[in-house]
Amino acid sequence: MIDSLERVVEDLVVVNSKLLLLIGAPNSGKSNLLRQFAKRRDLQILNVGAALGRELLTIPSPRRHLQASDLLKGLAGEFTSNGLLLMDNLEILFDQGLQLSPLDLLRRHAQARRVIAAWPGALTENRLSYATTGHPEYQDYGCDGLVPFRVN
Repeated sequence: MIDSLERVVEDLVVVNSKLLLLIGAPNSGKSNLLRQFAKRRDLQILNVGAALGRELLTIPSPRRHLQASDLLKGLAGEFTSNGLLLMDNLEILFDQGLQLSPLDLLRRHAQARRVIAAWPGALTENRLSYATTGHPEYQDYGCDGLVPFRVN
């Protein structure tokens, strides 16, 4: 599977979308595959939950939603190497208090570089989702502007 991922990442250079999402059920190996890829390329993975969470702790909670996007942009810049940004543990981006649109945020980062991220939700009938209908953090998106990579 790692060889397939390598080929798809190289193809991102010539396609319109530079956002690749690793999609699979919990414990399907998305994070492990991302770690293997990082090791092969000698890259670091941005653990979004840990890094952004640490940054947000220094900001009063009523102001966090105003700075979350800029903080993530700064972290992305620090972790980008050779035109690649690897991201894992995205769940914090779905926190309602941050008022973010996680997929749109990832798409914006992919305008400047190739982004490979472990998506914490599901892909069903060409629709990406996070959480289940009725859950406060539920999100549903079309797959335009990204390359899905299924991990089983």
